[in-house]
Amino acid sequence: MKILCVDDEELVLDLVVRLCRQMPQITEVEGFLSAFKVLEYLENNTANIALLDIDMPEMNGIHLAVKIKKLRPEISIIFLTGYSHYAVEAFKIHADGYVMKPIEKERLESEINHIISPKASVEYPHIFAKTFGVFDFLVDGKSVHFARSKSKELLAFLIDSQGAGVKRAVAFAALYEDKLYDRKMQKQFDVVVHSLKTTLDENGISDILEMKAGELRINPDLIDCDLYRLLGGDARAINSYCGEYMTTYYWASFKEAYIDNSVTTE
Repeated sequence: MKILCVDDEELVLDLVVRLCRQMPQITEVEGFLSAFKVLEYLENNTANIALLDIDMPEMNGIHLAVKIKKLRPEISIIFLTGYSHYAVEAFKIHADGYVMKPIEKERLESEINHIISPKASVEYPHIFAKTFGVFDFLVDGKSVHFARSKSKELLAFLIDSQGAGVKRAVAFAALYEDKLYDRKMQKQFDVVVHSLKTTLDENGISDILEMKAGELRINPDLIDCDLYRLLGGDARAINSYCGEYMTTYYWASFKEAYIDNSVTTE
């Protein structure tokens, strides 16, 4: 098993590299003081796991993790952080996928073994939006069936908007591209909205959709979503991201570019 270690502090990097080399399950270790150097290395090489410091001056660890996953989706990420547990909670980083500084060998080895161990089946929350790859919307772990594909796409677009109110004309333009928002198409869009409301009501989750003053929005506090987790710095979400976001929708390319270039811990 091959591991990459990235930390801008040389003493910390030397410690992490040394601890990794003491573990029998690890056959190769590479250390990097620069985020850009590890990305350059990954142009022609790969690894099983990358240990990343979160707080680095040229590029923070979460931003680096997304770039690594875009370049090499097979690499798993573990964060190294000097923040307190309270700060980690504020970043919404899951308990799996990070090691607190000062680094202890037992904790580091435990995280590495967890990454490489066989994984149990995934347990989804009550309402979960899967945006990485092809969009899927699940209630209690089961995919919701939408009578109209445009209703499903509308839900995806509202989830992409992260709780911001969306004007009906803006949502229409995203779903229908070059179509004119005339009276006929307004009626068509009304059918799409009604179909979405019906589907949500049938699944007992109608409260996630809010409509007022000509705007639509999803209440992000009522759903779980891999995108929201990733933007919050959740290690598991970053590990599940393989560089693809809602691949069937053209408008999603803007958020995919944002994920690739603008993820920060701020």
